[in-house]
Amino acid sequence: MQIRGSVALVTGANRGIGRAYVEALLARGARKIYVGARRPDGIADLVAVDKATVQAIALDITDAAAVASAAKACRDVTLLVNNAGINRASGLVAAADLSAARAEMETNYFGTLAMCRTFAPVLKVNGGGAIINMLSILSRVSLPLMGSLCASKAAGLSLTLGIRAELAGQGTAVIAVMPGAVDTDMSRDFPPPKMPPREVAEAALSALEQGLEEVYPGAMAAGIAQGLAADPKAVEKQFAAYLP
Repeated sequence: MQIRGSVALVTGANRGIGRAYVEALLARGARKIYVGARRPDGIADLVAVDKATVQAIALDITDAAAVASAAKACRDVTLLVNNAGINRASGLVAAADLSAARAEMETNYFGTLAMCRTFAPVLKVNGGGAIINMLSILSRVSLPLMGSLCASKAAGLSLTLGIRAELAGQGTAVIAVMPGAVDTDMSRDFPPPKMPPREVAEAALSALEQGLEEVYPGAMAAGIAQGLAADPKAVEKQFAAYLP
């Protein structure tokens, strides 16, 4: 799929990687970009960059009514970028209660699933198009310091594989993007090195244009993926040292 001339919807576009996706899509010639955020006033500056191309929509992916409303308003979408996500930076047993784990699953898994389900018919009508799911290398290995996040991202990866299989018949490409640490507000307490958000977005869009199904942006993610292929238990034990 080519980015030029596409109509994209980016969730969680108010900061970090979401903003980077919007900027990268503009640079690659997307015809229209819907930018979704819980509070559209927070993305007014993004819209101001190119009012003819960028349109703000109020979108909370955990709100079924908001997701349905977005699908009605954005019927011409050919590229869905599921970027919205949260990280409560909690352990699994160490957490005081289950509230962090429930919130992460609600957004990172159920919210993404709702977007895929609701926009699958839209993409089909528009020729198939593509879905990009923003995950993490932590989809494939658990960092106990953020154990409940990892569980939600692992669920997101499994979701991506299932959605890819179900939508193959309608010609919809489904891509898993699994970077390492990225320099965003969500990972501000994580030690460097951290890659710039724009590099993640560029890697994901390049993967889409190249027909790839998984992409590991950055040296950290690529190295961990190689380690998992060679000796997954060794990688697990290495990450096990980072406790909450």
